[in-house]
Amino acid sequence: MTEPLTPTARRILFGVALSAVGGGLTMPLLIVYLGEVRGLGTGPAGLIIGYIAAVSLIAFPVVGWAADRFGPRPILMVGLLVEATGIGLLAFVDTLPKAFAVTSILSLGGAMAWPSQSALLGRVTAPEARERVFGIQFMLLNLGLGLGGLVSALVVSETDLRTFQWLYAGDAASFLLYFAVMLTLRGVGVGRVAQEEGTDAGGFREVIADRRLRRLLVLSVVLLTSGYGALEVGVPVFITVINDQDVSWVGASFAVNTFTIVLCQLFVLRWIKGRSRSLLLLSVAVIWAASWLLIGSSLALGHMLAIAVILIASALFAVGETVWAPVAPSLVNDLAPDQLRGRYNSTMSLVWSISGIIGPGIAGLMLGAGLSIAWIALLLAGCMIAGFLALRLRLILTPTLDGRADAGVGRVAG
Repeated sequence: MTEPLTPTARRILFGVALSAVGGGLTMPLLIVYLGEVRGLGTGPAGLIIGYIAAVSLIAFPVVGWAADRFGPRPILMVGLLVEATGIGLLAFVDTLPKAFAVTSILSLGGAMAWPSQSALLGRVTAPEARERVFGIQFMLLNLGLGLGGLVSALVVSETDLRTFQWLYAGDAASFLLYFAVMLTLRGVGVGRVAQEEGTDAGGFREVIADRRLRRLLVLSVVLLTSGYGALEVGVPVFITVINDQDVSWVGASFAVNTFTIVLCQLFVLRWIKGRSRSLLLLSVAVIWAASWLLIGSSLALGHMLAIAVILIASALFAVGETVWAPVAPSLVNDLAPDQLRGRYNSTMSLVWSISGIIGPGIAGLMLGAGLSIAWIALLLAGCMIAGFLALRLRLILTPTLDGRADAGVGRVAG
């Protein structure tokens, strides 16, 4: 029987959806905005996107400690305000120094908001309902992103700076709406949780000592670098630079990706129930490798046929995302003791930052140097390594943590 979402979880998810609409207005266009519209160049723009993740590396350990000490909700709320400020200022960036300064603010806000949001959902959701709540979070996130992407594709013009500035203003407003929703959750996600009996209070030392988490982190770095980290820069460059198509196709590819997620996520949630989480992570690596093969094949096709293949690849990549989204954060939160939930989630967020540094940086440099085929080959190798690491992870997970049907209904934190 499917566990119902609590009213608190539903309210949090509503805030996620609101802010996601704003994110869809701007997320797929950042490389184009900085590189082409503002004239900073594809290489520097890719490095700036990687820098956004780099700043997070400094903030995440502090955010994890603060979320455990003061509760995830107040940290999330401050992060939303900081992120709204950064995204609003991005509309006025016209030089490289300004870009680095503003993205520092934007990165700090994101570093506060995302792991705190995951920790808050983990705190208010029972273990048996976590895959469902994280899957629905991802579906709503992408529904909002898809709607925003459609609006972006309709109004943006690469020759009109004002269209980009209006989109960034709308994105900033969406974070403020999410903040307003959080104001209604009085007394939720505030303060520290009592230490579980029989657990160590060693903070990050205990987190790093968790061998299962360490294995998951290494797997995630490789897989996300070969997936999300490459996607944000690679697909826009393949469309606008390599295939010389209008920037509106970037928004269209993003919309295809997100609406595939919306259509598939609930089905995937039913399909993954009772299946091995480690083998599901292996399936993500296989699916993403197939997506990159399709994108690489577009190099041998005519421009419009290449665009069609890239759109198909975007949909295929999305199928892998619908598996990753409920499985990885649920496993992290099942591993985490309650009093260290903020640290566990912030440590997992470090993985996103590391992949966000490596992936866009390599993509910007290699694609900017015309090494498209070598870049695709590198991503395929990364997916193969991630698949092997998923099989290794299976060896050290209990049936319960691995989510296998023969483990019974309950799951334990450990």
